[in-house]
Amino acid sequence: MRPNGFSILEAVIGMALMLTVTAVAIALVDPAGFDVQLERTDMQQRLRVAAGALYKDLVMAGAGAYRGANRGSLSYYFAPILPYRQGTNHDDAAGTFKTDTITVMYVPPTMAQTTLATSGPLVTSADIGVNSDAGCPSSDAACGFRDGMAALLFDASGDYDTFTITNVQANVLHVERTGSSLTYADYPPNTTSLVQLASILYYLKSDAATRTYQLMSREGGTGADVPVVDHLVALTFVYYGDPQPPRLIKASSDPVGPWTTYGPPPPALGQQVPTGGYPAGENCAFTIDPTSGLQTSRLAVIDSSGGTSALVQLTSAQLSDGPWCPDSLSANRWDADLLRIRRIGVTLRVESAVAALRGPASVLFTHGGTSTSGNRRLPDQQITFNVSPRNLN
Repeated sequence: MRPNGFSILEAVIGMALMLTVTAVAIALVDPAGFDVQLERTDMQQRLRVAAGALYKDLVMAGAGAYRGANRGSLSYYFAPILPYRQGTNHDDAAGTFKTDTITVMYVPPTMAQTTLATSGPLVTSADIGVNSDAGCPSSDAACGFRDGMAALLFDASGDYDTFTITNVQANVLHVERTGSSLTYADYPPNTTSLVQLASILYYLKSDAATRTYQLMSREGGTGADVPVVDHLVALTFVYYGDPQPPRLIKASSDPVGPWTTYGPPPPALGQQVPTGGYPAGENCAFTIDPTSGLQTSRLAVIDSSGGTSALVQLTSAQLSDGPWCPDSLSANRWDADLLRIRRIGVTLRVESAVAALRGPASVLFTHGGTSTSGNRRLPDQQITFNVSPRNLN
């Protein structure tokens, strides 16, 4: 080196040596490692998206009206979590239980909360009138209801129907039932609540013929099934519930609930539920003790090794064998034990979207791929988490 720096020749030779060493180093690095890392990041992102979407709706399950006589958690009236497809134009049959499907219902933050001014609809497509109850916008006769909005009609007996509003004229709403038949056709005015509803469906779409594996979602009765995440190869819901049966905490004659620890209150002694499916004084959650003549729970205590307050895992048989609400003949019947649900366990599993990064089908790979190299194999990723809906606990 010269006292005042490198000569041009020395600089050129130095740069050539540096570039040669760099080229050799890059050649020794397996470029497949970059592909694997990018795909691993994408898989983790898909898991985050799926978990976030599910958590957002599951944690809200059961949120009910916060004005009027029928306020409080929806679990005081009916089961807001169903292990099957419900509230769409192609529902699952009553009594179905699926581990990869869930329907969640809740009332979102909304001004659209009021009572019927007329009797409930007699057919699946009809006009109904609404009252301008306390809390309704003073300048809006429809109390915040709009075209296209999903709506829930329910009363203290636990009967409910879901609708889509298709037209609004002053305080008259034209509604269409989401589903083939009404649960009840003569909801009384002034005591029947009408509120905006969020009804969300999640399920696993698994189509081997087209190699399509997706987390699917649908909102409302007239919406479309839309994909949330691709290459989701497993989705499992597990339900944990209260082992204790519901109890009466006040007389059903009291105008304001809740009347029970959970579940719909029975009718007064000598009266039948609106659908007439149970003897007088009884409903799907409560019966009359033949010895005392008092109303007591129809549901049994579920044995729990963890004590009377510990949640127990609810089996598919327990959630699909009755007793049925509102009664065993209703086309929209559901198992009363669904009212017990307090926590949902969720398992998600995603696979690499690149077949060249999947090995043979095995414990590590739900669906086999074409990879023959150990350093170019990216196993499926799986997470499990629990959600305790804040309105059910």
